[in-house]
Amino acid sequence: MIRTHYQTFLFLLIFCFTFFFQDLQAQEAHRRWRKMNQIRSDKFDLVLPEVMRENNIDMWIITNREGNYDPLYEDMGGGYTSTNGYYVFTDKGEDRIERAALGMSGYLIKEGGVYDYHGSASELADYVKERDPQRIGLNISKNFGGADGLTHSQFLELSEILGEKYAARFVSAEKLVSDFRSRRVASEIAAYGEAGELSYTIAERAFSNEVITPGVTTLEDVAWWMLDQLFKHNLGSSFGMPSVYITGPNGIEATSSDRIVQRGDILMLDWGVGLMNFYTDMKRVAYVLKEGETEVPASIRNAYEQGLKARDQITRNIKAGITAKQAEKNVYAAMEKAGFAVMKEFNKPGNSDKTDVIIGCHSVGNWGHGIGPSVAFFNPVRMGYELRVSNLLSIELFAYTRIPEWGGKKLRIPLEDDAIVTERGIEWLYPVNRKVLVIK
Repeated sequence: MIRTHYQTFLFLLIFCFTFFFQDLQAQEAHRRWRKMNQIRSDKFDLVLPEVMRENNIDMWIITNREGNYDPLYEDMGGGYTSTNGYYVFTDKGEDRIERAALGMSGYLIKEGGVYDYHGSASELADYVKERDPQRIGLNISKNFGGADGLTHSQFLELSEILGEKYAARFVSAEKLVSDFRSRRVASEIAAYGEAGELSYTIAERAFSNEVITPGVTTLEDVAWWMLDQLFKHNLGSSFGMPSVYITGPNGIEATSSDRIVQRGDILMLDWGVGLMNFYTDMKRVAYVLKEGETEVPASIRNAYEQGLKARDQITRNIKAGITAKQAEKNVYAAMEKAGFAVMKEFNKPGNSDKTDVIIGCHSVGNWGHGIGPSVAFFNPVRMGYELRVSNLLSIELFAYTRIPEWGGKKLRIPLEDDAIVTERGIEWLYPVNRKVLVIK
């Protein structure tokens, strides 16, 4: 009888917990949806008029097909389409850009409340003719995948639907897409900060004794644990498998493999999370104490501190109102003045006793690598874009410092955290990496 009562109680407890957990999940889905709607509304109201006029585009048409949605699909509110669907934005010279969703249906896009008109895809020709735009922006780009959503077949079909008159007015919306995505409203910054909190918290737990047991845990064990955290919190990522790696005198020894973590290892990771259409990109560094050690060796601490000093030169010299290229020149000039050696080529440090540094402060936001202004040698086109207040940047650098115990070979310290450009310069969005993490 006692066992029966106990089993009944246990069943009720499990039932209540399951119901409560499912209810929390439903509340979280609604919370995220509401937040994304607010972001979308703010962007359409505050950013879209500015960027359409700067880029001299009267109408912006974004095409979609089932199974092949444009990269801006989430930004625009989603929706269901079969053969064709369009988001259409028209500048009629008023404060507000007119917005229509043609052939994009469903609860989420309609209840999102940001479109003035919901209609059929078959209305597109008459809709365009009535507004008679002079320059029609399409998502065609040779530089950025995020601005290159229009397929060749869709281009041909759009040309046929609108006719020669309007097809002759098609222009690339490449810069418009970059500007629209990279200029942030307050609701976006709040959401991105939330993504950053989750990202660094999971990363720092991964590099702790909660996850790592020296002599037992492998690099891929750590990476899979991090992926489990994404699954647990319903998060995404831009980068697939987290890069969990060991660095030694000859560089990277192993990455996310079956290599077992040993005492004396220098661990690093590079990863990011995706939350509500925002993606982070960050790194962390850890040291596994040897038997008898109580702290990170002085040479490794010094190498890390040199990286932090180099990062200070970045955050002091990236400002709004100049091109990303000019910001890079300013940063490197300040670094040389501070005693660092500026590297000409990635991963090829010099032979001097100076710490060698190279930076890659790329745009971040709606992917781990964004499409806005970028102070990074690997984004040459965006180096020519002007940095604006509210741009999000991943403050990334690599600093190479001699380690006496390695016969003078240099340890590469990678630092990366996400920040925002403000009137004051660079400001962090969450607690950044200020020390080498310790695994006992």
